[in-house]
Amino acid sequence: MDFLVLFLFYVTLVLIGIVTICICSKTHYRKGLVRGGAQIISYIIPECLQRAMLKLLHYLFHTRNYTFVLLHLILQGMVYSEYTWEIFGYCQELEFSLHYLLLPYLLLIGNLVFFTLSCVSNPGTITKANELLFLQAYEFDEVMFSKNRKCSTCNLRKPARSKHCSVCNRCVHRFDHHCVWVNNCIGAWNAKYFLLYLLTLTASAATMAVVSTVFLVQLVMLSDLYLETYIDDLGHFQYLFLTFPRIVFMLGFVAMLSFLLGGYLCFTLYLASTNQTTNEWYRGDRTWCQHCPHAARPPSAEPQVHRNIHSRGLWSNLGEIFLPATAHYERKKN
Repeated sequence: MDFLVLFLFYVTLVLIGIVTICICSKTHYRKGLVRGGAQIISYIIPECLQRAMLKLLHYLFHTRNYTFVLLHLILQGMVYSEYTWEIFGYCQELEFSLHYLLLPYLLLIGNLVFFTLSCVSNPGTITKANELLFLQAYEFDEVMFSKNRKCSTCNLRKPARSKHCSVCNRCVHRFDHHCVWVNNCIGAWNAKYFLLYLLTLTASAATMAVVSTVFLVQLVMLSDLYLETYIDDLGHFQYLFLTFPRIVFMLGFVAMLSFLLGGYLCFTLYLASTNQTTNEWYRGDRTWCQHCPHAARPPSAEPQVHRNIHSRGLWSNLGEIFLPATAHYERKKN
């Protein structure tokens, strides 16, 4: 019973993560998938339940709330509790290096610091007071960002690379995306915290996976558990899985988490190294699709080619994450 509950628990957590990524991601396939899914759901689920689900989804993903912040902390606390209870004690008995075992805790401290900074820091909110400063930070490419445009909600001139966040109801300088896990927009001023948060989170999950794997391998080699099997009415099961079910499932969970986070981290580093934001990458992808022969557009319309005019080379692009263009401009001005 304990085995089944743990299995269902970890599978549910993985599914929550995958569904969240799918809902939050902005690809040109999203509308078709949502429309198709809505049609299927309309035949299966009663209308009153559909309305309730839509209200819940709107609350979770289109309003500022701390649901995913709490879920993040609970999930992290449960994983670290399991690691401390199961892995740390056993590894000390097997005389693992203490520095090796304490590394996940050091990464946790750093991760919580950057997580908090990502949550509470100003992403670069555009106001009347700083509007002129942001307007001079980046040049307009006249394709994705045009001069003399105003935000219809804030009634402020839109600086290049800015966007109005419908969730936070504010315009954000160098807007990347709105992250439900930190309940904040990611913009010019907190992009560095978010990148370091993502880096330490991926590293902590990967470190736990490595420590758990090394522990199980060493345990197996010392006790020859890989030769042992348990036979019941359903057939053969490895004895190792029934002896340490929590450790095995925790390893599976953190390994899957490391894979998902690692992929997203690589994507984020790619954007940082090319001086793009998620919003620009998505809009640039849509601009590229306008050149496809099957894309619907007026025959007289001339295709607009988007070029990344903000890239200044690898190190300059990465440096801009930690020293935003507005700070650099203020220094030159002074």
